[in-house]
Formats: sequence, C-alpha cells, structure tokens
Amino acid sequence: MKGIINKFKITDGKKFSLKDMHTNWSGDLRKEETDEILEGLIKETAVLQSELYAANRYSLLVIFQAMDAAGKDSAIAHTLSGLNPQGCDVVSFKQPSIEELNHDFLWRHYKALPQCGRIGVHNRSHYENVLVTKVHPELLLNEHLPRIDKVKKADKKFWNQRYESIRTFEQHLADSGIIMIKFFLYLSKDEQKKRFLSRIDDPEKNWKFSAADVYERQFWDDYMKAYEKAIQETATGQSPWYVIPADKKWFTRIAISSIILETMMKLKLEYPVLAKEEKEKLADAKQALLAE
Repeated sequence: MKGIINKFKITDGKKFSLKDMHTNWSGDLRKEETDEILEGLIKETAVLQSELYAANRYSLLVIFQAMDAAGKDSAIAHTLSGLNPQGCDVVSFKQPSIEELNHDFLWRHYKALPQCGRIGVHNRSHYENVLVTKVHPELLLNEHLPRIDKVKKADKKFWNQRYESIRTFEQHLADSGIIMIKFFLYLSKDEQKKRFLSRIDDPEKNWKFSAADVYERQFWDDYMKAYEKAIQETATGQSPWYVIPADKKWFTRIAISSIILETMMKLKLEYPVLAKEEKEKLADAKQALLAE
C-alpha cells in the first residue's frame, strides 16, 4: 500500500493543485477485498496503539475535513473499530459557541488535543476557520476581531496571517510530540448529489439530511478553492496533507487505515524497558504471590 499512500500525500503545498487529484481512484484493489484488508490493518494498528500508550511519549491527532456526505463519520467508525476505545478521543466540531467565539479561533481545538499516549480524532478542525469563514466571511464578524469590523477588511493580509497562525500551531504540536495526520476526503459533486438523494429516499437515512447541505452545495466551487488554498499554505514535510479519493467509501477506508498504520510504524514504538531495580521488584512480587 505504500506506493498508493504516497500518491495522496502532499508535503509541498506550493506544488499542489486540486485538479491533479482524483475522487474515484482505487488502483488495482477490489471492493471484495475490503473486509480482509481492513481487518489486517486494524489488527496491526491495535498493537501499535498499545505501544503508543505504554511509551507515553507521543500522541496521534487525526484530522478529517470534507464536504458534506463525503463519509467522514463512517470512515472514523471503520478505521477505529478494533482499537481500544479507552485510548481514543473523538471530537466533532460544530458551529462555535458564544464562549468559543470569545476566544481566539485555535482555543477550542487546543483544548481538545490528545494527551500523551492517546489517539485523538477531530471531525472537522481548526481548518474550518480558513474554509467556512473563507466562503462566508461574514462569519468573521462573530469572532470579535479587533481589526475586522467589516467583511471587506478580511483582505489577503488577514488570510495570510491566519494561515501563518495554523502553520505555527502545527509546528508547535509537532515539537511537542503530537503527530498529526490531515485527511481531506475528496468527493465529487456528482457523488455528493447521489448520496444526498439516497438520504432523502431512504427513511432510515432522513436524519442525516439537512436542507442546509443543499444550500452549501451552491458554493461548491468556492469551497474547492478554499480547500486548495488551505492545502497549498499548510502542507509541509512535517505536517502533510492526504487528499483521499472519497467516491468509493470502501477504498477511502483502506487508504485511511493504511496511512494511520504507516505513520505509527515510523515512530518505532516500543514497550518501556524496566530498570534493573524495577525488575528486581517484579521478581520479589512474584515470589510473594507464589508464597501465598
């Protein structure tokens, strides 16, 4: 899977163009292989999760960004199945609350970072602040920004500063041992339409549909420009983006699980080795238990 993974990895934003990426690519893999492949990937990841927790030196932060109906929820459910839920934290970010709007835009995301040894998953993230607010800049007026009292004041300089804040934030996390994986599930507009219609036609899926989803669909091109710009500005060797084809959910899940596993393998995790004194205490404890 390594060759496939590198196909989606963006480490130099300056060279990135969304038109070079794919929404329905799956290589030589077949849907019939999905369950077997996923089972193997998850088993290997579960072992590394245990080592991650025991080592207590790194944490993993997995970010999911996508248009509506791209499959973020199901991808999270499938890629985390089989892992120890006690070592995972999943946060879904909705519209910011009044309290959150009274802090800087990174505040609520910083609070949700995973502790050492844990895996954190953010369903949407700090990138919403250069995606939704880029498409709907009027939302910036809710942030109480000192120099933005009119939409037109959110100029190129403002957005460059916000991208810089994100790059600095992510560099700080990397320096602190938080390994970040950023996924953009790249869905085609046609496939989104099919999934919306499926939600409308199936009573058991009606709850997933919102009229607001269709409204946001009007801004599809604007969102694509915003995603492209965000990736161009924030994809680095230390904090890469992965633009994953999302038209075929089964392939999306395999790609995500493969990337998570490979990232954890690169950490070369090991269980802590006890010092001589601690091993002697273990031996004494064993003898005491056997003597009962």
